[in-house]
Amino acid sequence: MAVRPEELPRNSANYVPLSPLTFLKRSALVFPDKTAVIHGELRITYASFYERARRLASALVNCGVRPGETVAIMAPNVPALLEAHYGVAMAGGVLNAINIRLDAAAVRFIIGHGAARVMIADRDYSALVRQALEGLEPKPRIIDVVDALAANGHRDTQPAGDTEYEAFLREGDPDLDWKLPADEWQSLSLNYTSGTTGNPKGVVYHHRGAYLNALGNALAFRLSADSVYLWTLPMFHCNGWCYPWAVTAVGGTHVCLRAVEATRIFALIAQHRVTHLCGAPIVLNTLVHAQQRPERPFSPPVQVATGGAAPPSAVIEGMEQMGFRVTHLYGLTESYGPATLCEWQQDWDQLERGERARHMARQGVPLPTQNEVRVLEPGTDRPVPADDRTVGEIAMRGNTVMKGYLHNPGATREAFAGGWFRSGDLAVVHTDNYIEIKDRAKDIIISGGENISTLEIEEVLYRHPAIMEAAVVAKPDERWGETPCAFVVLKRDAQNVSAADIVDWCRNHLAHFKCPHHVVFKELPKTSTGKIQKFVLREWAKALENA
Repeated sequence: MAVRPEELPRNSANYVPLSPLTFLKRSALVFPDKTAVIHGELRITYASFYERARRLASALVNCGVRPGETVAIMAPNVPALLEAHYGVAMAGGVLNAINIRLDAAAVRFIIGHGAARVMIADRDYSALVRQALEGLEPKPRIIDVVDALAANGHRDTQPAGDTEYEAFLREGDPDLDWKLPADEWQSLSLNYTSGTTGNPKGVVYHHRGAYLNALGNALAFRLSADSVYLWTLPMFHCNGWCYPWAVTAVGGTHVCLRAVEATRIFALIAQHRVTHLCGAPIVLNTLVHAQQRPERPFSPPVQVATGGAAPPSAVIEGMEQMGFRVTHLYGLTESYGPATLCEWQQDWDQLERGERARHMARQGVPLPTQNEVRVLEPGTDRPVPADDRTVGEIAMRGNTVMKGYLHNPGATREAFAGGWFRSGDLAVVHTDNYIEIKDRAKDIIISGGENISTLEIEEVLYRHPAIMEAAVVAKPDERWGETPCAFVVLKRDAQNVSAADIVDWCRNHLAHFKCPHHVVFKELPKTSTGKIQKFVLREWAKALENA
């Protein structure tokens, strides 16, 4: 006889909404005296971390934050931002961590669009916050974070608010009896995309997705209670790819870092025996090209997860030489950060270093908690064959895809058309079922009817011994329609390297029709999250045509 659902209903004993808030409660119970957070000389135990999060939640409720209302925070990777990942949701609020590299106009839009009731702001950004709030009504209440490790000395600067963060915490109840959300679909956080045109879109996460992606990260990155995680990835970026929750879930130690500086990173790794860190490829490139590098490779190797565009294999090789083990992740703001990882296979240990790096640069397979990631034929829901060469668009669906875009039902419907979230990234599927991105749909170059991957050219450019950074875009061409144009930044000690030298290098490593027709030596424009702004480069390339 079939089991009917109504015979076995859900109840408080067998069903509890999933929420990452439970991770901190558990770690405070299991590891009360263990160091949870390191920031300079400051040490915060898990018991204290939990107490401070509850104080923050209580203080927010006391100052009028109601369930579903937004609490914004603008800060680098400091303890207050970690605490906000728990305290805001314990108050029933929605956390909006704002990119500290944005200008006042963008910050003003985000605060207004998200309707922040309270804003927590690191004192280093007081002037920017005051400028952003000019003319904005209603204004959020501002709480100032004073950090002893700030570069310019906080207490000599003019505050943006009327209360310092530590005083605000003292107003809260350390024993607050906070509640889990009644529904795990309840909004947890709000993250804004770094759009290249128009206003950014507000991506909304729910408790269930954050819980699952945090555990997916912990499994994929092999985090444990012995893990020491260095915050080289901004916590404002996709909620730090859910690692504020993942590291806490296993009872690991968070090491805060205000700014990405190679010397500081190397010193903290050695001092605290850092085991894991994350960062965009630009962070890896910064470490590889640092003037002062470690005297010997780190041992055991430091595990590094990187996302965004695939790091060039030359960068992966350089990281390996310093004692880093790179794992490539792939995802978007809309997928809570990581959705796939390049899962390590034991037989890769036997590969030559360059070949191994090429395997490691692929986007890989879905995280354990991601339901489906496929490469679909353009305009259809049919998967491409796993033949290493048929190009399609990466699409995904599962519990770790956003709720939608805040106050933008049209964009939300478009994003989920056909029952998939389509990424706009073009990829192939290898015979081992690993995905490899070939380009963004908007970045592919069509020259004389042939598709040319800009990533393939960039991979070759990064292997040139004199090149530190490179990006390739399409340049209009009267004969071919489009041709590759390379923008290059040389290493500090590179001398007498000409455009012709770069082209010759490419001709020795690529089919000739794929080689750049123009090479421009110029600093690369980047977004506030370190991504190269190819739309700017396309305008520059177009201007070359008209010059």
